[in-house]
Amino acid sequence: MTADQGSELVTIEEIRGASIVLAAIARRTPVERPLGLSQLVGHPLVMKCEQLQRTGSFKLRGAYHHLAAQDPRPDAVVAASAGNHAQGVALAATTLGIRSTIFMPESAALPKVAATRAYGADVKLIGAAFDEAAAAATEYAHRSGAAFVPAFDDPLVIAGQGTVGLEFADQAPDVETFVVSIGGGGLVSGVAAALKALRPSCRVIGVQADGAASMRAALHAGHPTPLDHLDTIADGIAVREVSARTLAHVVAFVDEVVTVTDDQIALAVVLLLERAKTLVEPAGAAPLAAVLAGHVPAPDGAPIGLVLSGGNVDPSLLIRLVRHGLTAGGRYLVVRVVLDDRPGALHGLLGMIATLGLNVVDVEHHRTGIALPVDEVEVRLALETRDPAHRDDALRALAAAGYRMIPA
Repeated sequence: MTADQGSELVTIEEIRGASIVLAAIARRTPVERPLGLSQLVGHPLVMKCEQLQRTGSFKLRGAYHHLAAQDPRPDAVVAASAGNHAQGVALAATTLGIRSTIFMPESAALPKVAATRAYGADVKLIGAAFDEAAAAATEYAHRSGAAFVPAFDDPLVIAGQGTVGLEFADQAPDVETFVVSIGGGGLVSGVAAALKALRPSCRVIGVQADGAASMRAALHAGHPTPLDHLDTIADGIAVREVSARTLAHVVAFVDEVVTVTDDQIALAVVLLLERAKTLVEPAGAAPLAAVLAGHVPAPDGAPIGLVLSGGNVDPSLLIRLVRHGLTAGGRYLVVRVVLDDRPGALHGLLGMIATLGLNVVDVEHHRTGIALPVDEVEVRLALETRDPAHRDDALRALAAAGYRMIPA
């Protein structure tokens, strides 16, 4: 990082100033200590619940702080977002009496589009992907004169997001290891700047999805570098390229950046629902996924702080996430079994399934449209299992009983 970039680092005084501004609109979100989840991972967990923030994510903090600081205040603003930033800008602008236009990709989840409109924004759906919506928003800003509200590459936005760290440090004085999701890097930049100023000995670990590791790529290259493609269920942290500003903050304040798979993220979403009774979107569950994957070292018995950054998840996606997470956790099994086409064959298979303690979710019986001899049929079973050991024992028992299974 250059000296100029380093001099642009947000200070604790700026974050404290943002906290005063945000007292008018943002909630001081609670901290939870989930006993069941802590027992599962083997460490006390302390969760900063930004999914309970107004608009369902931390994004309101940065958007409102940015807009409130403008002098003169603009009549109109524009932003591009697939969801959380859109809602934060919409509510912040409406609260301040500013017209807002938000460009969202056509693929944006319908609940997020509806919520953004409900907060007062004029929503325009443009393009199949975020990049097209972002280009359209930039062009609109130049053409209309509306002020562009950045999602992460802005010191006011970073200071606003940093109030999450300011609160967390005060609410959890015993935590020395903090885990934060990284998309464009605005949240981790602000949170880490606050935490390192208040608690210099603490460790801050950033988490990215394997399929959207733009900060990792920037750290490796020494400068922001765009990814060729994005591939993750965590749309809230699916950012093609970070900025020089957020990269400088990560270099200065973040101890390590790790990545997690979509399977690990989905499992974390399920466990937060099941063990902590908490609905968190994939981007917000990434910190727990990193802990579950063993990427967050901490002394035995030491608490680990997780920033749950948002809870805006499309219900249709949630259904798929739960199924995916249960599969990743060894609690949902899909198996295809080849049977002789004779009376009683299916009855015998289902009887063994019951004996093994498996719960049948779905059964499909196929005679046509598959490459099998005329005297054989295929049965596709969706089964619930207790845990990975139960799943593996069941598969071994079916094989030992002579059942021929083919990949699902």
